[in-house]
Amino acid sequence: MDRCDDAPLVFITGASSGIGQALAARYAAAGWRLALVARRTAEIGRWAAEAGLAADRWRAYGADVSDIDSIVAAGHACLRVQGVPDVVIANAGISVGVDTAERADLDVMARTFATNNTGLAATFQPFIVAMRRRGRGRLVGVASVAAIRGLPGHGAYCASKAAVVAYCESLRGELRGTGVNVVTLLPGYVDTPLTRQNRYPMPFLMTPQAFADRAVRAIEAGDSYRVIPWQMGVVAKLLRLLPNPLFDRLLQGRPRKHRQTGSA
Repeated sequence: MDRCDDAPLVFITGASSGIGQALAARYAAAGWRLALVARRTAEIGRWAAEAGLAADRWRAYGADVSDIDSIVAAGHACLRVQGVPDVVIANAGISVGVDTAERADLDVMARTFATNNTGLAATFQPFIVAMRRRGRGRLVGVASVAAIRGLPGHGAYCASKAAVVAYCESLRGELRGTGVNVVTLLPGYVDTPLTRQNRYPMPFLMTPQAFADRAVRAIEAGDSYRVIPWQMGVVAKLLRLLPNPLFDRLLQGRPRKHRQTGSA
């Protein structure tokens, strides 16, 4: 088992870019060992080399989070090679616009749920027994403020992130008293490849690095639920309080997320 010292270990999915890579950098700077998961492991290797990470401080695991056997195998490989993580962050996710009138978009929705929901649960699954046995650990689900209200044209993503919130809440109750904490993070708008093509205003837009700093503080504090930044949480909750007719009128004509086909 690869344990160069007693440094804590974090397991992060979607680590080849965006939020996942920023979280990896933040934990590396704090002296943690890294278990990094992505389909594109070569990109993780390039990033680690550019960051000057010692070879014994990180490992990359190739996996497709939408494939249960693939991500579960990555988790078991981490357990064999690096040991039981102190923190597992299910960060990998996809965001594509959908139109339910289009048959092809049902496949997009299925893939979104496979990645954002089943993939999240499969990310946690290999570690739960070992964490319970040890009596400590943190499982972190990355949701979104899009979970709070459904946005036109964004039904797959909003529904999947609402499901992340509900799933993590359920898991938190199941693990109560075991020493294993469940943390749910709801990012607002973060400047990543997922958001750069958005055709609508993105208030309180953050860099991935700014999000990672706040996220790690929330994880260390053991927060059960945290919207980042807090200002976006206030906006989202106000939208939740709006009566449906007013909410619908407010979003009428709002540009929609790009569909996979590239059409509006």
